[in-house]
Amino acid sequence: MSYVKDILLQLLFALTPFVLYNIYYRDKAIHFSKPFIVITCMICLLLSMTFPLSVEDGIIFDIRYVIMFFGLVFGGMTAGMILLLEFMAYRLSLGGAGLFSALIILSITFPLSLLLSFLYRRYSKWRMLIVLIAGLLFSVIPIGVMLVTERRYVMDNLTFNILAMPVQNSLGIWLLFTLFHKAVSDKQLYLDYLRIEKVDTINHVAASLAHEVRNPLTAVSGFLKLMRNEALSPEKTRQFIDICMEEIKRTELILSEYLSISKPGKRQYEPVDLSELSNAIVEIMTPYANMNNVHLSPFENGPDIRVSANPNEIKQLLINFLKNAIEACSSVSNGQVSIRVSREAHHAKIAILDNGIGMSKEQVDRLGIIYFSTKNKGTGVGLTYSYQLIRSMNGEVSVRSEPGKGTEFLISLPLLPAQSPPDAMRSITG
Repeated sequence: MSYVKDILLQLLFALTPFVLYNIYYRDKAIHFSKPFIVITCMICLLLSMTFPLSVEDGIIFDIRYVIMFFGLVFGGMTAGMILLLEFMAYRLSLGGAGLFSALIILSITFPLSLLLSFLYRRYSKWRMLIVLIAGLLFSVIPIGVMLVTERRYVMDNLTFNILAMPVQNSLGIWLLFTLFHKAVSDKQLYLDYLRIEKVDTINHVAASLAHEVRNPLTAVSGFLKLMRNEALSPEKTRQFIDICMEEIKRTELILSEYLSISKPGKRQYEPVDLSELSNAIVEIMTPYANMNNVHLSPFENGPDIRVSANPNEIKQLLINFLKNAIEACSSVSNGQVSIRVSREAHHAKIAILDNGIGMSKEQVDRLGIIYFSTKNKGTGVGLTYSYQLIRSMNGEVSVRSEPGKGTEFLISLPLLPAQSPPDAMRSITG
């Protein structure tokens, strides 16, 4: 039974590189390095030779040949030579009757390990066969040499030598290489995933940036067409120019935010009057509604309904919803879009209604998912951004829609606490 314990201990030492790899590189976006292989193999070799398998003083067996082969395969010649020097120095210091036999075995197994490591790296489809051959050779060669140099010892402990050595080396090398190769393969899949995720992130940012910039440019384009095609009073012209300038500034702000996306900063929240903001948004989006033959109903001024928000973000949010509503009505006759703001308990309610093409229940359930859109040329980025922004403000959004009967989006946002001063401003980490 003690032999079984010693064999299990040697197998544990054999798996040391695999265990340390999973601990050290688990959360790192890199593969193993040659210094890591050298250090872990040196630790493993030292432990296996310090607590060897032995039935006679001075003659010891351990997992050394497996570790040296592993070091040559994954660490290269440098790792192999370092392990060779470590083994020779430590084995000479231990001494004993088996020292001479150990040096002869090493002189045979090390060149074989060099050859097998070369074949392992070159012929990937034969790797498992090469590992099994190595395990077999590391079991047979020591017994063969011992039969010549220590025949009495071998014959006196025949059962131990023909069972313990093959199990220790063959099973040890199979476990180590199989598990380590699996761990490295999984790490490679993880690294590939990170690379693909970075590409996807860039694509998402590009799509989002194009979407966010298109909205103010659409408004500017609508006003410029009105100014070109209609005879406007100087006062009205100045008003439209002011709105265009404001939208251009908003475009610049959007671009600045995307350029600083990798630099965490502070997002400024302040009291925002939703009634006043809704009227401003309706005025901005009216030219776009006219271009699509849709009537956009103005919001009737009511009592101040204030929430704590970033003015530019909530403005972009409402523009996204109104733009989608207008486009949903562009293919129906007598398209109508309206926006209503009301107060309910401790929440502000924003309802955006249209009599457009509507959506099925399946489409409604998928709203807010990146790259899902009910439009042929849509990306879904706008609604994804809007949904995330609403949630970041501790708000909620619900949708009621039927195909051919229109859609209602109901946005609920926490009201600004009554005790907060009108000009209060707070900052949160973005």
